Amino acid sequence: MELPPTTSLLISKDACNMIKPIIAGLGLAAVLPALALAECAEVSQGDLSVRAAWSRATIGTARPAVFYVTIQNNGSTDDRLTGIETRVAGMPMLHETVTKDGVASMPHADAIDIPAGKTVSLAPGGYHGMLMNLEAELKEGESFPVTLQFEKAGEVSIDTEVLPIRAREAACGVAP
Repeated sequence: MELPPTTSLLISKDACNMIKPIIAGLGLAAVLPALALAECAEVSQGDLSVRAAWSRATIGTARPAVFYVTIQNNGSTDDRLTGIETRVAGMPMLHETVTKDGVASMPHADAIDIPAGKTVSLAPGGYHGMLMNLEAELKEGESFPVTLQFEKAGEVSIDTEVLPIRAREAACGVAP
C-alpha cells in the first residue's frame, strides 16, 4: 500500500534505541567472517611450517606473557623445539600446563617433540612459551618477533601478534 505524499512515518525514540543494537549486530555479523578468514603469518624452513604465532596483551611488566604457535612437520624425520628467543622478554622459556589432582602447574619443558607428518600446537592449556622478565608491556595490536630453535631445522623467526587479554586463539581463525 502506498502512503500519500503528505503522510510521514514516525518512530519513537524508544524504538530507535531498540533498533540501534540490532543494526550494529548485523554490521558485526557481516565483518566477523572476514576477520576469521584473515591470513596467518607463516614461515617455512626445511620440512617445518610455523604459523599463527600470537600472544596476549599484558597489564604492565610484572607478570609473564605467553607465546602460542602452530608447528607442522611435513617431513619424514622427527624434530624437536628446544627453545625460544625474543627481544621482549629477558627470560623466554618453554612450559607445559600439567593438571594433577585438580591442581594446575606449569613446569619448564626442556624440549617439545615435533613428530614427522604431524602438527603440534603451543596453545592455552598445553605447551606454551612463557615470556618472563618483560622488557615492556605488550599492547593489543602490536607485534614482536620470536625465534624458535629446532634441533634439526635450526632457527625459525616469526612475527607474533599481540591480541586482547581474553583471546583464546589466533586472530586469523586457525586454532593454535
